[in-house]
Amino acid sequence: MFDWLGFKTGLPLWWSYRLNRHLKRDVEEIFEGIAQTRMQLLKTWVEEYWSHLDKLQDALRTDGRSVASAFAGGGDAERPFAAARKRAPDFSELFLLDASGVVKASTYAAHVGTVYRDDSAIGLGLGQAKAGRKCLFGPYTDPLTLQIGPSTSSFHDEVTLLYISPLVENGVYLGALCGRVPNDVLGDLIQRESGHVYPDSGDNYIFMAKPVLNQHIAPGTALSRSRFEDLTFTHGDNLKDGVRTDYGIVSVKRHTELELRFTDPATNELHPGVANTIAKGHNLMVEFPAYSDYRHIPVIGKGVTFQLPHCPDVWGMMCEGDLEEVYRIRGLSWNVKRMQLWFVFGLMLLNYGLFWLLRFVPWLPGELYAAANLLYGWIGLSAVKRKGTDPAIAHLRKINRFIRMNAEGGGDLTQRLNIGEFANDEMKELAKWLNNMIDSLEGIMIRVKRAAGEVKESQVRLDESTVSSERSTLRVSEKIDAMIQGIRLQLKDLDMAKDVSRHMSGTLRELEEKASEQIAVAHSEVERIGDKMLSIQHKVEESNRTIRSFLGTTEEIGALLQTIEEISAQTNLLALNASIEAARVGEHGRGFAVVAGEIRKLADLTKQSTVKINETLQQIGRKAKEANESMEEGTRVVIEGATMVATASELLGSANANDSLKTQVVDEVVELMEKISAVSIENRKISTEVERTVQDLKLDMTHVRGTSESVDSITRSLLSVVEQFKLTEQRGR
Repeated sequence: MFDWLGFKTGLPLWWSYRLNRHLKRDVEEIFEGIAQTRMQLLKTWVEEYWSHLDKLQDALRTDGRSVASAFAGGGDAERPFAAARKRAPDFSELFLLDASGVVKASTYAAHVGTVYRDDSAIGLGLGQAKAGRKCLFGPYTDPLTLQIGPSTSSFHDEVTLLYISPLVENGVYLGALCGRVPNDVLGDLIQRESGHVYPDSGDNYIFMAKPVLNQHIAPGTALSRSRFEDLTFTHGDNLKDGVRTDYGIVSVKRHTELELRFTDPATNELHPGVANTIAKGHNLMVEFPAYSDYRHIPVIGKGVTFQLPHCPDVWGMMCEGDLEEVYRIRGLSWNVKRMQLWFVFGLMLLNYGLFWLLRFVPWLPGELYAAANLLYGWIGLSAVKRKGTDPAIAHLRKINRFIRMNAEGGGDLTQRLNIGEFANDEMKELAKWLNNMIDSLEGIMIRVKRAAGEVKESQVRLDESTVSSERSTLRVSEKIDAMIQGIRLQLKDLDMAKDVSRHMSGTLRELEEKASEQIAVAHSEVERIGDKMLSIQHKVEESNRTIRSFLGTTEEIGALLQTIEEISAQTNLLALNASIEAARVGEHGRGFAVVAGEIRKLADLTKQSTVKINETLQQIGRKAKEANESMEEGTRVVIEGATMVATASELLGSANANDSLKTQVVDEVVELMEKISAVSIENRKISTEVERTVQDLKLDMTHVRGTSESVDSITRSLLSVVEQFKLTEQRGR
């Protein structure tokens, strides 16, 4: 019946559970709500901080100098890093790694220059970034986290959660943007100590359910700080000093995370809540006898598994409470009923005593009997009022005053009802839930205040940007006005050019017609000249042939003259011989000697004539050669003239075609001018639209300015409303 608890421990727990078994459905809903709310809170928080990194990345990318100076370690990157650190206070550090793992920029100056290799503590997370994937890496231990100091949590140790966002351009890994979060922030997110429903025992903690990236972390290992780590949050033992169990002491040396694995000391196995949650993905247990946790104490609650955005590992979360605390409630009706039973029992004893007394003292009056009952009744009712209704009314008044304090707005949200002043009844439950509600409300108001502050800062930047944009718009408007005026002047020039091109086209056509007529006459004349040149060429060639023939005859005459000269020489020789013979004959040969002398004279005269004729022929030959050379030169000139006439004829023949080409080019120019004119007309329309758009933009900028002022007014109003409440500024979530 009492299972592993045993009779001594199990009996009072069983009795408490039996008295409040009607609350089982409520308890189930309580733990379901706590688990789902905390799980959604974690996911929302992670998404919010990813968005902060995205905004920082956008801020670096929109200013090329900032990106360059960030990788170069310049100062231009300090402003966006500082702004992001202010917007996201849970980050204790923001830093930038290059592709080789060197820290190039950081909000913690001493970190710059550190090199992270693939085998470093964050090597697995950087491997995800190099593959182009975001990675929520950890938890892991990093002494630098302890050195940098806490962000928003009052607790602080070495355990770290790291946001790693890759910087990739054109498929090339440039480095990673990283955000460091002390892991104790997770504990603050899920605990909300001041509004805890079960302040004595309730604990929300995260553990590893299915390691994917961090294979070295065993399932069931703690990933968040336990509220039992500090005496502030429990009436019993704590993990720093050691939790005593019948099977030994459970403790941690430095921090809960990664040192504690949730096992039952009695079995050394994962305690059933964690084991069942890992096995099934969820677990709900709110019945007696519950299950044993790492303190070997009976606990009930809800377990869930989940995966945070860009976290490869699957985590689990337990939302627990001790069975004894959850079901220790003793309702008002039970307390009143118990006092009524005691009153009836006392009345029975009184009447029995009076009845016994009357038997022995019969002379006592009956009025004494009635007076005794009246006195007992008055005392009993006074006791019931003092022990039952008065405390309940006092608690109701205290709760009423607490609610009234915040009902009208502007209340003190730092105040909480002291649970220890209430009995274990419905009033205490109501007080706990009121504390929980006020705690949630304070958390919301703090977030609203922060958001309003961010909106105000953004509105200031927007206002500055609006003023700058308004000035730029005015400058653009002036430039566009000047451009439109220029376009209009260009349109006028284009219209004039179009008219000139049309006039030029008509003039060219008239010139073309006249030129065509003149070219036709010139072409016929050139053709006639060509014919004459051919005739002259033929005559020259014929004369040239005659001269060449005459030169040949002259050469033949020279040959004949040479023969005559030879005959004359022989005749002269014969005449000489005849003279000699005639002289020897004497008188008889005298007549023959005279004849011989005449023959000699004739021979000499022939020789002289032959020489003169030869000289004359040589002179005629020279002149004939000169004439031949002149005729040949004339022939060449005539041929060249004929060629030039033919070329002139071809040129004149193609002149009409060229004139047609000129006309075609002019037509194309006119057509192009028409198209340019059409485009210019369209540009005129577009410029008019641009002018109208700029005017609309100026009007929109005026509206933006008004909207900006309205947002500023709303933000101030929102801040004034929030500031009516007193908030714990340094409080964790």
